[in-house]
Formats: sequence, structure tokens, C-alpha cells
Amino acid sequence: MTEPRLPTGLPARRAALDLLAAALSQRAGLEDDSAAPGLAGLEPRDRAFARILVLTALRRLGPLDRALDARIPRPPPEIVRNILRLGAVQALVLGAPPHAAVSASVDLAESLAEARRFKGLVNAVLRGLIREPPNLSDPEALAPSWLLARWSAAWGRTSALAVAAVIAGEPDTDLTLRGDPGALTEALGLTQVAADTWRTSRRGEVSAWEGFAEGRWWVQDASAAVPARLLNPRQDLTVLDLCAAPGGKTLQLAAAGAEVTALDRSQGRLHRVRENLERTGLTAEVIAADAATWDDGRTFDAVLLDAPCSATGTFRRNPDVLWAVKPGDIAALAGAQARLLDAAARRVRPGGRLVYCVCSLEPEEGEGQVAGFLKRCADFALDPIAPGEGGAPPGSRLEDGTLRILPTHRAGGADGFFIARFARRPNRRARRDLAQAAGAAKSEA
Repeated sequence: MTEPRLPTGLPARRAALDLLAAALSQRAGLEDDSAAPGLAGLEPRDRAFARILVLTALRRLGPLDRALDARIPRPPPEIVRNILRLGAVQALVLGAPPHAAVSASVDLAESLAEARRFKGLVNAVLRGLIREPPNLSDPEALAPSWLLARWSAAWGRTSALAVAAVIAGEPDTDLTLRGDPGALTEALGLTQVAADTWRTSRRGEVSAWEGFAEGRWWVQDASAAVPARLLNPRQDLTVLDLCAAPGGKTLQLAAAGAEVTALDRSQGRLHRVRENLERTGLTAEVIAADAATWDDGRTFDAVLLDAPCSATGTFRRNPDVLWAVKPGDIAALAGAQARLLDAAARRVRPGGRLVYCVCSLEPEEGEGQVAGFLKRCADFALDPIAPGEGGAPPGSRLEDGTLRILPTHRAGGADGFFIARFARRPNRRARRDLAQAAGAAKSEA
């Protein structure tokens, strides 16, 4: 990929500085332009550069900070540390001429009152890093130490380090296509990953790509495309998609012919669902409501719950999640997930199916939910997922038939996911009717 040109002025770097500060302070995500108001006034190339600069810094944040700490005797203000982080990745990762990266970083410090007196420090530290480049891809430092320790306990040290090594890489883009890709294969440089999931090395503003305006495809990671397939969506199947935004799974289900109700508590996020439905020409009932308290008596043939989670499995595209999440968040999220699972279960008709998934690598949000749910809801049982079913990587299947997809399970990487499928036992009357039907069929035979 050809990186955007380096801006000659300060606006792009100032916008990057604001965006990095917002991401690390959890004030906003990387997709929220309000986090860096200066982004809106930039040319598209410079805006893209600012985002790449921040994403690269976040992907190498652990090794970067280790290298900076070794050269700075006393911690400087956070704005100065951020200037150093951005300057270092320009020179050491993005390939900017070293003198230009140093000069631009010094100019950035001088332009800001709270950083001006540290411009000498910025100059000296960056020159030192360029003379003796640190290893900014060391997996021991790429993930926060507490997360790496958790992953090691869950999968072993070797697997944990392999997952951590993925953090430094810039991911390709996965698309879910409707029908045969045809000319899009060459136009977008597509390679098939699984079923209707295709991958391209193209990055950037997807709305300008071939086939987008016509609704031929939507962006959806290969892992995120698996849960909807596990419901075997088809004509006339009624499906409730809980926590549906931004809508990739809703589109999958609707494209397969299912009658879909997409529910999410956020009106703003549902706006994206409606936009995607309109662009693709697909239909679904869209409802803004809290899944746990939704006042509607309907039950469905199938329910898909992609529960809110720590999102640690999405670090390839959202590296800020690794630094935003805290140990206490996981327990709180696990409690909310359990409540949502119980609410989802009430929406499944007898004999129906429930798929639960999270884009988290943390056991409490995945494997830990299964046993508790089965104890609370005795009329449900695990419906084991077959090896490779739904396009899942074969190595992701656990002994009980659930899926733990790691970012290393696909060549080129993938989001980390946990997925479980449950079946609701038919009620007594339904079981009696099924038995009678089976008996009648046997007599006729």
C-alpha cells in the first residue's frame, strides 16, 4: 500500500495529536471526527495521513512507550509524550525522512503553548531513537501486560504471543458480497476467504470503491460473518437480530431471505443500519429499544445476540480498545451480557435457535457465559457447531462445539470472536405433536 504523502504543514499533525489524545483518554473512538475537529478541514489525503499516523502509533504503543521511558528521565506532559509517539512512528515505521520527522515534531511542539518549552527534549529524544532504533514489533510489549497475562493463562504463552504479534500489522479489508463477484474480483483485487466473504488489500474510503453505491457488498470481517450463517437463514425464517448496529449481520440475514427484526438501543447507530439497507435494497424491521427491556411479546424462529463487550478481538482495526479497556470493565460487561442472554432466550420460540457471540478475547465474556446460561435456562441446550460450519476456521472449534476464533486462525489475520449456538427444546405439546408425526410416518412406511 502507498501511504498518503506527508503533509508539509502542521494541521494534519495537530489533528492526529487530538485524535490520539481522545483515543487514549477514552473520550472518543477513532471513527468519531468530533474527537479531532481539525480533521474536517483537511484535504482527504491529509485526513487519511492523520488517521494512519494515529493507528500506527496505537499499534506500536507498548514498544514505543518502553523506548521513550528509557530515554526520558522524568515523565513529560502527556501532550509531549504524544508528540514523541507520533514523531517516532513517522520516522521508524511510516518511512518519513528522519530529519523531516524530527523537524515537523519540533515545529508541532513549538506551536503549542503547553509543549513549547519541551521542543529541545523532542529533538533530542527523536534523534536518539533514530540513531538506535528500538524494536517496535516486540510481541512481549505490543499488548498491555495484564491482557497478555490473561491470554497466556487462557491459551498458553506461545499462542498469546502469536496473537499479540498480530497487533502491529495493518489489516486487509474483508467484504461480504451478494452473489457472484464477477468483475469485482479484478477491480478490487479480491481473494475468497470463506463462503461469501472476500478480502482485498485495498484500504481507505470504501464508499468510492466499485460496487459500493450499487449495494453489491458491505464491509464485514470474516469472523463477524460467521454467526449469522450458523442460523441457516432462509426464506420465511423469522430472525431477531439484537444489538444489530452497524448492521452487517442484519444484511446477511435479509439477503438470505429471512424476515429480520433488527433492534438496537442507539438511534444514531441504527441510522447506519437503515442507510445500509437502503443502499443494498434489502428490507428489515428496524427498532430502537433496549434489548433487555423491549416491550414486545413476539417470539422468533431464531435470535442472534452480538452482545456489547470489551471488543478486545477487534484490535486489528481498533487498536485503541487494548488501551481503553480496564480489568474491572470485563466483569461488569459479563454481567450485562448474562442479562441480555436471558432476554434473548425469552424471544426464541420452542424448537428455535439462539446464537450468542462477542468480539472479545476474554473468557468471561465467551466461554464463561455458556455454563451460567445453561444453568439459568433449563429449556436450552448447546447446539454444537460442526468443524468449519459457517465458514469458521477449523482450529477455532472447542470440544463442546462452541467457537473461539483467534486472530491467528486465518492467514492474514481475523477478528477474535467467541460464538455459541443453543437450541430451545420444544414444549410438551410440541414434543407430543412431533412424536405423533414421527409415529404416523413410521406406520405409513
